[in-house]
Amino acid sequence: MKRFKKWMQAKPKLPFIAEGSPEDIEHVDLSSALDQNEAMFQAIFKNCSDMVFRKVCYSGQESLVIYLASLADEQLIDDHILKALFESDIEQEQGRKSSGAEALGKSIISAGMTKLSSDVKEIVRQLLDGFAAILTDSDCQALLVKANGVKHRSLEEPSSEQVIRGPRDGFIENIATNIGLIRGRLKTARLKMESIVIGELTQTQVVITYIVGIAEDSLIEEVRSRVSRIQIDGVLDSGYIEEFIEDLPYSPFPQVHSTERPDVVVAELLEGKAAILVDNTPFVLIVPMTFWTGLQASEDYYIRWPIATFVRWIRFLFIFIAIFAPSLYVAVTTFHQEMIPTNLVLSIASSREAVPFPAMFEALSMEIVFEALREAGIRLPKQIGQALSIVGALVIGQAAVQAGIISAPVVIIVSITGIATFAIPRFHFSSGIRLLRFPILFLAGTLGLYGIVLGFLCIVLHVASLRSFGVPYMTPLGPITMTNLKDILIRAPIWARRFRPQATGMSDPVREPAGQKPSPDRNKRT
Repeated sequence: MKRFKKWMQAKPKLPFIAEGSPEDIEHVDLSSALDQNEAMFQAIFKNCSDMVFRKVCYSGQESLVIYLASLADEQLIDDHILKALFESDIEQEQGRKSSGAEALGKSIISAGMTKLSSDVKEIVRQLLDGFAAILTDSDCQALLVKANGVKHRSLEEPSSEQVIRGPRDGFIENIATNIGLIRGRLKTARLKMESIVIGELTQTQVVITYIVGIAEDSLIEEVRSRVSRIQIDGVLDSGYIEEFIEDLPYSPFPQVHSTERPDVVVAELLEGKAAILVDNTPFVLIVPMTFWTGLQASEDYYIRWPIATFVRWIRFLFIFIAIFAPSLYVAVTTFHQEMIPTNLVLSIASSREAVPFPAMFEALSMEIVFEALREAGIRLPKQIGQALSIVGALVIGQAAVQAGIISAPVVIIVSITGIATFAIPRFHFSSGIRLLRFPILFLAGTLGLYGIVLGFLCIVLHVASLRSFGVPYMTPLGPITMTNLKDILIRAPIWARRFRPQATGMSDPVREPAGQKPSPDRNKRT
């Protein structure tokens, strides 16, 4: 202990040991005395019950193995580090030329990934990342051995992006596995992975991935700049990164696309976009994002193109229903009854005869109840949540109509609106659509159709002015690009989509050569 105090006096840069804040280490190197290094790490990881200090003597030399049992694979450490040290004979293998950490990495330790470091801050960070550190006496370097052993869930299809035809694997919380899922589909050295550590306390690994020669250099530089300037104490999900890098944080429309599907990420990378992977979360961010990305599903490209085009037009119709259906009902029944056919207006009037509330209150209350049922169904256990959503909607709706609190047409309109919302394939995009329904409903209840038109113009102006990493949100419809409309208003056949999007993929615009339209050989006799 006296020697440790003397060493502390000679090292005035270590106030963190007394304060218990190892993150404040800056430019502190290891000592050549093993006992001093051990005392330093014991002080840094004081009150850490999962920290293991294992001393080993081999060929007359003492070494120290340090690792966190909660993060490292102890079986790997036993087989490839401790067993190797016990069975080694450095005097014979190295001829006494070197017997420190460097010699261990070259001829003793059989683990796959090793590296040397003398920086205390780097060693602490690697220990917290699942590495094991081997320190030897009379050596100022430590050998860091990759020994990650945290258990992760197996690959499975994302529940929020299920498809009938298509790949069944999805991202998990381990970033190394997620990188492997992308590289397994893009077997090219042009796929780049740039790693950045964000979070003062969490030290979360964030990886920016893109394809060199397809993605614009200006886009990658902008992504790199926005991500690297984030300063926060912890990152728990990719949603933290999303809120720091979006262009307009007050917009209800998402400007960063998030997905759990590796095939979606690869498809976007092939169009010249960039992806951001965050450790400990299965959601990968893709930038830039356009309005039409929220209406496209990955399955559109795995089924026949006429069917995919028809489904897309259904989604275009449903997005208008999701925003304006309750508002149109309120505006027409309150201010513009002359627009309704006589038989229909008589039917609506008879159903609302016993209802004491105005149409706007009816629609608003039912929308709130519908959102509450939806939220409760998500938060409750799966089996109970499904029963609550179905039974709750039927019972409450039927009881409200029979009690004369709500009219039957309002229940029908709200139900159709909810179905239209669920038809939007991207959850984060549909959430913004649901939010817009309420201000439009207030405008319809106060100004009628004039309020709906005013709200529609505000939405169009907002979306037209919105950008995502410099790319207009309505691209390629505003500004219009005729060649890119093949993947917006329709889903053209794969062989007809020759060019990448002009907004992101003009570094290598040609996706495939011309003349690949399939046709039978008419000269061949059967």
